[in-house]
Amino acid sequence: MKKSIAILAGGGPAPGINTVIASVAKVFLKDGYRVIGIHDGYKGLFARKQDLVEMDFERCDKIMNQGGSFLRMSRHKPKNEEFNPDFFVNNNVKLLVTIGGDDTASTANRISKYLADNNVSIQNIHVPKTIDNDLPLPEGSPTFGYESAKETGVRIAATIYEDARTSGNWFVVSAMGREAGHLAFGIGAACHYPMIVIPEMFDKSRPSFDKITNLVISSIIKRKILGINYGAAIISEGVFHFMTNTEIEATGINFTYDDHGHPELGNVSKAHIFNMLVQRKLKELNIGVKSRPVELGYELRCVVPTAFDLFYCSLLGIGVKKIFDEGATGCMVTADPKGDVSPLYLKDVEDENGKVKPRLVDINCQRSQLVLRNNMHFIHEGDYEAAKQYVDNPEDFDLLKILNWD
Repeated sequence: MKKSIAILAGGGPAPGINTVIASVAKVFLKDGYRVIGIHDGYKGLFARKQDLVEMDFERCDKIMNQGGSFLRMSRHKPKNEEFNPDFFVNNNVKLLVTIGGDDTASTANRISKYLADNNVSIQNIHVPKTIDNDLPLPEGSPTFGYESAKETGVRIAATIYEDARTSGNWFVVSAMGREAGHLAFGIGAACHYPMIVIPEMFDKSRPSFDKITNLVISSIIKRKILGINYGAAIISEGVFHFMTNTEIEATGINFTYDDHGHPELGNVSKAHIFNMLVQRKLKELNIGVKSRPVELGYELRCVVPTAFDLFYCSLLGIGVKKIFDEGATGCMVTADPKGDVSPLYLKDVEDENGKVKPRLVDINCQRSQLVLRNNMHFIHEGDYEAAKQYVDNPEDFDLLKILNWD
């Protein structure tokens, strides 16, 4: 029977998935392998009736520069009792290629161990994907999709900032990112937003909705002192990962709840929550500033990849074949800034529970500090006297004091 490889995609979309699928398939087809695409991620892999697709050169050539994912995706996380070796044995599968984030990678590792325990020899190689840029890749190497999502985010955010200037209003923008702030920071820094709020900023204090609201209002007041009556703040949705259910419910926003009684944050715009909190505080302070919410999330996930990701994803796809031939398994394929491909073994980046540790923004590096301390507008001690025409206690809106920074 002809040797084959199988490809699936898990989690949410990111620009470049089709480029990875096409590049992996092309290089293995060239070497005589059968390439099987699996719809619906792990749910499809272990389904009783699988939806499979034979990948050929023509199909790959057609999808390679498209956004979205040709292979339907799923967030399903199979339990150990769902595992079954039949698909791999019946199709002579030698390699399982998974495209996704940390959960997808961790599940691939579990499957590989299960197959080894059942005397089925198969390699598994993961291609790290997320617009959140939060997988622990080598320094200087983004997760694929991040640069394309950021590029589109910057175009939207720049338009929003121009609207603020034109209309004399403020906008409160929320960006995807789970518990990491890479996307919000990258977009906000590129657009010279006067306030950027990401979870990593709270390295010396615990985040709270009150602190986040005060940071935005700090920027509004500072700009008023400077004679600038418009602006925009961008906040990473990742701050929600550090809030309790009690704190979230205390915002007064109406939520739906899951089966465990937790607020379903995916059903509510984070920008709406942040903006409502800012507006309430502004009215309480009697500061007449209008602000509007804008959410940056799903709009970014299926855009056409930029030139950076088209090449980067092609390199990663071809790199899968390189490290497969070298015998690598239980790893992610990586490419450093020079373009050198190497495996990053999951066991080296997992925590004690087998979960891949997230890569956070290095808030203390020179790049971060230059942007946050010099490119943003916020109240500091030298502004207290001028700020008293707007608030009685300017120190409560001093970014350095809110964050306990020196």
